[in-house]
Amino acid sequence: MVEIIPSILTNDSKELAELMARAEGVVERVHIDIIDGKFANNRTIDPSALVEIDTNLKLDYHLMVKEPINWVERCARAFADRIISQVELMENQADYVGKVEEVGAKVGLGVDLDTPVSKLDPVILNNLDVVLVMSVKAGFGGQEFDKRAIDKIKKLDEIRAKDDTSFRICDDGGITFEFIDDVHYTGADEVSIGRALFKGDMAKNLERYQRAAHNLKLNDRQ
Repeated sequence: MVEIIPSILTNDSKELAELMARAEGVVERVHIDIIDGKFANNRTIDPSALVEIDTNLKLDYHLMVKEPINWVERCARAFADRIISQVELMENQADYVGKVEEVGAKVGLGVDLDTPVSKLDPVILNNLDVVLVMSVKAGFGGQEFDKRAIDKIKKLDEIRAKDDTSFRICDDGGITFEFIDDVHYTGADEVSIGRALFKGDMAKNLERYQRAAHNLKLNDRQ
């Protein structure tokens, strides 16, 4: 079964707490987008905003920042379970992976919509817990799914099988009922979904996405 992870992109710490409270008890994990205003012309909350939030949720930090290695320790202080960082403004992938391992978190790398899978350092793929594929341009919510992501997921799944590596594949951005089965059956283990999951009853929304992912009820699709 594909894992569906609620994604939160906000610059409002109050809204952050409210959305996390809605996810509590419904899912095990949430995906927190961190954007520094340099990677993209957008800025969100800092990981420090989560230090005071009491939660049982596992926290993924998705760093869309310049030099993610400089953000690792503050994510660790904010109870990161996984730290997933875009490679585009990262000087050295091996150094970043080593830093995340040093603080005791699970580690991931992300590739943006226009970034090929070949940009990932093949030497450290064995050390990754997850590879994130953007299916929209990283840095903003509310965009439409781009089918180019499907080819990347397929390539990563082939690499994973060929090299016998165990990293998970996560698709992030613009996922609808129409495309979730495509990304799942192509090889994605996880999908990160934002505002659409929080509209109305999250548990019911999750169920509908799971049905669409497994082709159980096609008339549920958008």
